[in-house]
Amino acid sequence: MVGMSLFEKSEQANMDAAKPLAARMRPRSLDEFAGQQHFLGPGKLLRKLVDADRLGSVIFFGPPGTGKTTLARILARATKRRFAQLNAVLHGVKDLREVLAQARDELATGQGGTLLFIDEIHRFNKAQQDAMLADVEDGVVTLIGATTANPFFSVNGALVSRSQVFQFEPLTAEDIEGLVRRTLADRERGYGRSKLELDDQAMEYLCNICDGDARKALSILETAAIAAGPAVVPTVVDKEAMVEAVGTRAVQYDPTGDEHYDCASALIKSIRGSDPDAGLYWLARMLEGGEDIRFICRRLVILASEDIGNADPQALSLAVACSQACEQIGLPEGQLTLSQTVIYLACAPKSNSATVAIGLARKDIRENRTLPVPRHLRDAHYGAAEQLGHGVNYQYSHNEADGVSAQDYLGVDREYYTPVPRGFEAEMAKRLATIREKLRGAKSES
Repeated sequence: MVGMSLFEKSEQANMDAAKPLAARMRPRSLDEFAGQQHFLGPGKLLRKLVDADRLGSVIFFGPPGTGKTTLARILARATKRRFAQLNAVLHGVKDLREVLAQARDELATGQGGTLLFIDEIHRFNKAQQDAMLADVEDGVVTLIGATTANPFFSVNGALVSRSQVFQFEPLTAEDIEGLVRRTLADRERGYGRSKLELDDQAMEYLCNICDGDARKALSILETAAIAAGPAVVPTVVDKEAMVEAVGTRAVQYDPTGDEHYDCASALIKSIRGSDPDAGLYWLARMLEGGEDIRFICRRLVILASEDIGNADPQALSLAVACSQACEQIGLPEGQLTLSQTVIYLACAPKSNSATVAIGLARKDIRENRTLPVPRHLRDAHYGAAEQLGHGVNYQYSHNEADGVSAQDYLGVDREYYTPVPRGFEAEMAKRLATIREKLRGAKSES
């Protein structure tokens, strides 16, 4: 704070003291920054770009509380650029143009470059995003856009193509514990002077309940510290006090964003992989997050045909019954029906042969000559049909001892369906082999 008067220093000290703990404990350097070592660790891409002073425009994509804003500020200091910040919810094109004009003037007069950080950049519409394209491309500003939504879906493709995308992951429990211990020891910004301690169970609970969100972890810690009160001797916060500080937990889940699709994908892939426990977890995660129960039911009905099929024909019946039951009873009782269905589908034998078969048949139609309906299979329910030969020599299958009439049903020799040797489909495979042998005989005679 060089050049500050005593009055200004006092004001700044009061402002800093009023900040919440999470704001006071923001990392001030790359060495203090927790997590994201997959792109920020030694020898990783972002670290290399900073060390070489070759940082270009980037997009930070990830959940809240993982350090996107903090890292942008650190990068501005590390690269000796002026830091300018906009929020796409609060600011518009006018604000953006003012920042870009100032950056252009400073660059032209040799005052250095500007790092423009735009929080929630996906909230800018296409016109707003287009407004910065030329200055980003010309290097007038180094853009860092932060978003919780997948930028490949939510951000202008032209802007994404000019930027390096870095995906932030939730902090690990070890990352959170390191941050919490540093906060407890910090005498300037944390609780180093307050004699506050956490027992092992409280620490473990806090590191897990915050879901890898550093801001949430420090906010819970601050609540626990306020509840503990000032102390002249070390005060140990136990798990019970930490649970009380958490209060009613809000599960992080966006039923319209990436988590909606990611959790649905995890649910389906867990059931496909025959893991009922994982399937139940993802089901519970979606229910706790307020997911539309109809969406879950639709996905289970699709899976019953797509991934189980005739290996267990009862799977589709159960999935449809589940959908109908949930429509009638809703939640919370519908969770019982969903649980039963997820467990059954996960444990059922798997087959995608029906999925493959219809795909092959439709591909054949798209890519090859369309086959005419054989004359003996054509509709014969009108007077002149016989004169045209329609329905003539058709053999009624129920007149055969085995219920299979040896006649040509397609006009060419094609096989789309290949049953798997699992579940009921294994029995179907044996019967199908006999049927196909008889049908081939009819085709060779014709």
